[in-house]
Amino acid sequence: MVLEIVADSAAPTSIPEIIRRTGLTKPTAHRVVNLLAEMGFLERDQSEAGFVEGPSLVSLAHRTLVASAPRSMRRAILQEIASQTGETCNYGVLSGAEVTYLDRIEAKWPLGLRFEAGSRVPAHCTAIGKLMLSKLSEHELETMLNVMPLSSYTAQTLTDKEALRQAIARIRQDDIGTDNQEFMHGVVCVAVPIVGPDGRCYGGLAVSAPEARVTLNEMLGMVPRMRDAARRFADTYSRNADDRTLGVIDDA
Repeated sequence: MVLEIVADSAAPTSIPEIIRRTGLTKPTAHRVVNLLAEMGFLERDQSEAGFVEGPSLVSLAHRTLVASAPRSMRRAILQEIASQTGETCNYGVLSGAEVTYLDRIEAKWPLGLRFEAGSRVPAHCTAIGKLMLSKLSEHELETMLNVMPLSSYTAQTLTDKEALRQAIARIRQDDIGTDNQEFMHGVVCVAVPIVGPDGRCYGGLAVSAPEARVTLNEMLGMVPRMRDAARRFADTYSRNADDRTLGVIDDA
């Protein structure tokens, strides 16, 4: 139950919140959380505000992702988009102040972005990250902005809270996440949400490319194709109502 609470939370989960939702005593909650952290299923968020999914839980989610029939279908969709665009395609979810890649198809070009499935990247300067932040309620977003580190990775990284809030507001209008060399110099990225018929957001689908090959405006031309893929991706969840993964957000 503790793992479900952390996995379903849009922000890092504190021990008091775990106690409130589980009914565990304070000593028991600390023992359970510490044991799960030692096993790698939980880890303290960078902001120290609470706990998020640890590497063991992410690894388990990824192994499950590629094992069953619906999950194999999702990987095939990622492969299709990567083949059609010739660029790297990612499926990621929000994990505290970071994005966890649950699956990834790498491009064939020489300077490909080499992140394994299960890797984490900052949310505030990545396309999926900002898109997922736009899906939070105003209260959840404000809580996140108050605790997440807005570290600088390139000259384009948004490190000012108000500037990031405005960028997220624009993303809410267009429902398209963008990364214009904000995380890695010379790399641009576009992301669309994976939203099921029930309104739940299962994460983001993103395409990344070197700016020398494809401009951000050119990548925006891929959005209709990506949205179609995201709809088919979400349909694999509706076929398996019991399927659960990290980062599911109600998009109502």
